[in-house]
Amino acid sequence: MAAKYVAAIDQGTTSTRFMIFDREGRVISAHQLEHRQIYPHAGWVEHDPLEVWERTQQVIQGALDKGRVDPRDLAAIGVTNQRETTVVWDRKTGRPYYNAIVWQCTRTKDICDAFAKDGGQDRFRAKTGLPLATYFSGPKIRWILDNVPGVRAAAERGDALFGNMDTWIIWNLTGGPHGGAHVTDVSNASRTMLMNLRTLDWDDEILEIMGIPRAMLPRIRPSSDPALYGTTRKDGPLGAAVPVCGDLGDQQAALVGQTCFSPGEAKNTYGTGCFMLLNTGTEAVPSTSGLLTTLGYKMGDAPAVYCLEGSIAITGALVQWLRDNLRFFDFAKHVEDYARQVQDSGGVYIVPAFSGLFAPYWRSDARGVIVGLTRYVNKSHLCRAALEATAYQTREVLDAMEKDSGVKLAALKVDGGMVQNELLMQFQADILGVPVVRPKVAETTSLGAAYAAGLAVGFWGGLDDLRKNWGVDKVWEPHMDAEPRARLYKGWLKAVERTLGWVE
Repeated sequence: MAAKYVAAIDQGTTSTRFMIFDREGRVISAHQLEHRQIYPHAGWVEHDPLEVWERTQQVIQGALDKGRVDPRDLAAIGVTNQRETTVVWDRKTGRPYYNAIVWQCTRTKDICDAFAKDGGQDRFRAKTGLPLATYFSGPKIRWILDNVPGVRAAAERGDALFGNMDTWIIWNLTGGPHGGAHVTDVSNASRTMLMNLRTLDWDDEILEIMGIPRAMLPRIRPSSDPALYGTTRKDGPLGAAVPVCGDLGDQQAALVGQTCFSPGEAKNTYGTGCFMLLNTGTEAVPSTSGLLTTLGYKMGDAPAVYCLEGSIAITGALVQWLRDNLRFFDFAKHVEDYARQVQDSGGVYIVPAFSGLFAPYWRSDARGVIVGLTRYVNKSHLCRAALEATAYQTREVLDAMEKDSGVKLAALKVDGGMVQNELLMQFQADILGVPVVRPKVAETTSLGAAYAAGLAVGFWGGLDDLRKNWGVDKVWEPHMDAEPRARLYKGWLKAVERTLGWVE
């Protein structure tokens, strides 16, 4: 029986989903569930890995049931994931030693500062493409080794395993304690601050400096692997043996889903955070403007493809904050309804530096501010300012990207949950001064993971097959004149200055 579909597990920051696609890249079925956000202290963010694995099993079953899909009709499964979120668990039992430390968490600031005393914030950038920051996995592993009793000894013995969420899901999916594959791909490995960009292997010098045993690290494999990472177990959530052979960090998966396979092509994903990636081809381009040099993907035996990335920590999460912490509305989509009740933000700017500022600043001492408040301002102005904050932060990243690459972007491909917000997309086009293009399948992260898996097993013949699947849903053209664009952006940069140096 010829397989009809390819599936993807998308393990995100706030939820996990399972999506099933056909050869044209159309969604056949999907199921999604949220998991808890755990905040033990100010600036600390955790997830329960066992809860995430439970949700993963539930969404797999839910999507299969909704679509009435026989698991034997799946050619392969790909995995995509929130990057940098760090889990360490027991190889023999599958029990985590500690909760997953989420990419947003700032608890490793002292560890990063200590490493930066010898060589500065860019101490490892030449090898890893990354500045020393709380964002990345390496310092999080070190925190667990230093603070959770017994973990360092277990790691030295080879009993403690590390993984980002892709590794955790693949290990459980392919057998867990009973022979599960302990692997990651080049895109996720490049976010640990432990992988050498040129050798595509763990860097022994950095491991020694950070005090991380190599034995606990997964094997680094291609993002699309014809040799397969493993297969699902027949007694697992699918009830069938399905190849697991695609793995991409969520932003790299979106790049693949948007078919940005040529140097100079870029996409921006609007989710919990916001992440712009520019394909720079098979050469790693160093950044002088506060961007990251990162792996895009590696398809089988083909050379690895690199990217420049601008990472923004808080975008959709700011809307969630208005919903959950301030109780402005019951559903995130209602932010647009309130924002449309006013013509502008009333002079208000919100800079959501809840966990410091990422690109292009990399300042962990920054904290969020709301500036420009007057008695005139109401809830609708704050909702509009929250949406505009996403667009302004994207403008900063795009400016840095054009400076580093020398490429003037003609249009911006967008995806992710926030691209359904028409007001935000129009303001984004206005503040950038370039068209913003939404594809027919906006959830390109899952699609990219499915593409990687499908390519590995020959479900699709090559990248040209994937390009044929991409189509435009809507284009927003810029309507704002140059003078108000410059004035509004100048106000934003002034607001950002107010966030800096808040934590001493």
